[in-house]
Amino acid sequence: MVARLRFDRHELAGAFGDVGTDLPLLMALIATCGLDAASVCIAFGVLQIATGVVYGLPMPVQPLKAMAAIMLAQRLSAGTLAGGGLVIGVVMLLLAVSGGLDWLARVVPRAVVRGMQLGLGITLATLALKQYAGSDGASGYVIAGIATVVLILFRRQKRVPAPLVVMGLGALYAVAVKLDLTAFAGAHLQLHLPRLQVPTQHELWQGAVLLALPQIPLSLGNSVIATSQTSYDLFPDRGVPVRKIGLTYGLLNLIAPWFGGVPVCHGCGGLVGFYGFGARTGGAAVLYGAMYLVLGLVFSPWFSILTQSFPMPVLGVVLLFEAVALMTLIRDVANQPTALWIALLVAAAVVGLPYGYVVGMVAGSAVAWAAQRGWIGVPALDNPASQIGKSDESTRQSSPAIRPPSAENTAERDG
Repeated sequence: MVARLRFDRHELAGAFGDVGTDLPLLMALIATCGLDAASVCIAFGVLQIATGVVYGLPMPVQPLKAMAAIMLAQRLSAGTLAGGGLVIGVVMLLLAVSGGLDWLARVVPRAVVRGMQLGLGITLATLALKQYAGSDGASGYVIAGIATVVLILFRRQKRVPAPLVVMGLGALYAVAVKLDLTAFAGAHLQLHLPRLQVPTQHELWQGAVLLALPQIPLSLGNSVIATSQTSYDLFPDRGVPVRKIGLTYGLLNLIAPWFGGVPVCHGCGGLVGFYGFGARTGGAAVLYGAMYLVLGLVFSPWFSILTQSFPMPVLGVVLLFEAVALMTLIRDVANQPTALWIALLVAAAVVGLPYGYVVGMVAGSAVAWAAQRGWIGVPALDNPASQIGKSDESTRQSSPAIRPPSAENTAERDG
């Protein structure tokens, strides 16, 4: 019988398989949106530990990237983030219990999801380049350039995550140049507990429209369906069905927001990251969560000080690479003219319209549905081989909903 929890050097190494994605987002949210560092770290750590125990697999939880990007771009309040987390928790739980997850996966075309990912990537890249990279003036661009080179050089080696190396260098820079070390002396290390966060009715509504609705279709593709498929690819005898992932996704987000936690999802990229670094049981998630739990309970004042002094250009570079990874997901519809056109249309709506994620999802799905039935045509994108009369097959390929990737395609960023 395979052990569900193991605590050895392989699980310890695997525990760092996703830190390069999680830590920059958490730090950016704390620094930009004023979230309480202790609450964020404690809640995130507890959720990691619970997931490891429940699944007995290296199943991670990750910050919801669409929510994080919108929070960073619009600098929304902690209450709005909590409202969005609670709403998406309720929605995902209802979908999992009712079987609606499978229905939505069929209704929302893959091209629409790819367009939303492209739009999210453009939004995140704009934020990284405009607000983060140049935040320290000329020196900030130099730091960003160095961070970019380091990320590229370390990108293909597997022993240490490249973003973790860059974050370490950024921390050293903050300590050496920007940080007032006397601030650490004034920050008393004592037990810190999470703060209760109760969103107002307005924050619930705002979180639903601005955060939850854009996140749902992305989570269906990357956080639920793809993660389930990846679990079967990596652990054929212990794979996790879609409904169970949807249930825990919903329950986690019905708990964490009340305690100041960041809304989370399961992610196929994190699962592959844990696995690639050696993890085979839930022990890796427990160890990873314990790190955040101790950080929040004891060292959150120091972590908060470091976060406020951390060079924003470094965070910008890490976010930029996340943005590029999201944008490149459009490649699987690049050879399908109708699907590509729909994806670009959705991306334009996401970037340029108020409530663009909702408008793009609804309008894009409607256009794909109408095109599939031959009611409308779409521009041929200046490709003679993609005349409308010849694009029926690509239209049909764009309409099936989100398809779970195989194990070799799990480099996709999670929702």
